[in-house]
Amino acid sequence: MTRPGAIRVLRAADRTDTLWKNGAGVTREIAVRPEGAGTGDFAWRVSLADVRADGPFSAFPDVDRTLTLAEGAGMDLTVAGARHLVDERYAPQDFAGDAPTGCRLLDGPVVNFNVMFRRGSVRARTAVVRGALGLAVPPGETLLVVALRGPAVLEGAGGAPDVGLDPYDALLADGPYERTVRTDGCAAVVRFTPVGPGGRGAGEARR
Repeated sequence: MTRPGAIRVLRAADRTDTLWKNGAGVTREIAVRPEGAGTGDFAWRVSLADVRADGPFSAFPDVDRTLTLAEGAGMDLTVAGARHLVDERYAPQDFAGDAPTGCRLLDGPVVNFNVMFRRGSVRARTAVVRGALGLAVPPGETLLVVALRGPAVLEGAGGAPDVGLDPYDALLADGPYERTVRTDGCAAVVRFTPVGPGGRGAGEARR
């Protein structure tokens, strides 16, 4: 059980490799909710996936996903029969996790930053920051910041110390939380909002 304002720094060095759900690749889990959830019962899950060969992606029923190319030349995906060319780094792309997806590598292995979230349970919005961005997360929402290229810093406020992130380190914060993220490279910022009745976010449902 998390508490409002809880903050955790998740170091890349502490992660272990695990096989994909379909056994065709390797992933390193950054964070998951509920904590300890498996591939079939998470509300949301964020990971770095190594794709080393052509082939199908794992299917995740009732899950949407945002994929961001972090390393490599890219992929030519076929999602539910439609082509999706993923050849630009640090450009998030959304697609359904339960749609049949085939992958052809453009020029060797890639590393993908993957955000997956249970449809109708939570909404996830992924952005990539270059430079500086002020972050304000209200109670009930969760923020994940991941340094994708180069280090990043969450600047302290009200006397709080700065939090430094090396490449692929992450900071997980439950609102309320306010900081400025600053990087000379690229950092992913993912905001998770619980979905209320009718598919609305928690804040929308209260209005």
